[in-house]
Amino acid sequence: MGSRILFATGNQDKMKEIRMILADLGMEIVSMKEAGIDIDIVEDGSTFEENAMIKAKAVAELSPEDIVLADDSGLEIDHLNKEPGIYSARYAGVDTSYTIKNNMLLERLNGVPDEKRTARFVCAIAAAFPDGTVETVRGTIEGRIGYEIAGENGFGYDPIFYLPEYGCTTAELDPVKKNELSHRGNALRAMRPIIERKMG
Repeated sequence: MGSRILFATGNQDKMKEIRMILADLGMEIVSMKEAGIDIDIVEDGSTFEENAMIKAKAVAELSPEDIVLADDSGLEIDHLNKEPGIYSARYAGVDTSYTIKNNMLLERLNGVPDEKRTARFVCAIAAAFPDGTVETVRGTIEGRIGYEIAGENGFGYDPIFYLPEYGCTTAELDPVKKNELSHRGNALRAMRPIIERKMG
């Protein structure tokens, strides 16, 4: 079986999180860029899981020796019918900065009371193994949409995702704490035993 994990992303922030969480697997973890893979993948699935599987399978075809992991994640806001959902990265345009995206969402929730601002981050991770099998897991973290942008530690929608029990946004959390709680952390921890079993 593959001795390294190839994570289908070019996002350095994600790579940092992944390396921290999977560090003790004792496997090399590389990004698509580091593996020299540059392909455009059309994510046309209707769920986070489908999109993650599309990505993992596409990259696995080019790197069949590796265990290929791909994630699809996003923010679901209950009041907005679970928008932006699977379109989180493309919400308000792909090249729009997250400051603009975050401000737009805050605006759309203007006047909406606390109890109706419930939201969650969802992360589905698919693993394509050298034996041709694909497994998916899902991790979530529940919270609310805050009233302002706060925090420097996160990326994406982290600065508006408020955790009432911690009294701060996920962008204000210490990175180690964030990995403990995050949707991606939860999904990666669910994927670990599957990888270990396959490696076994």
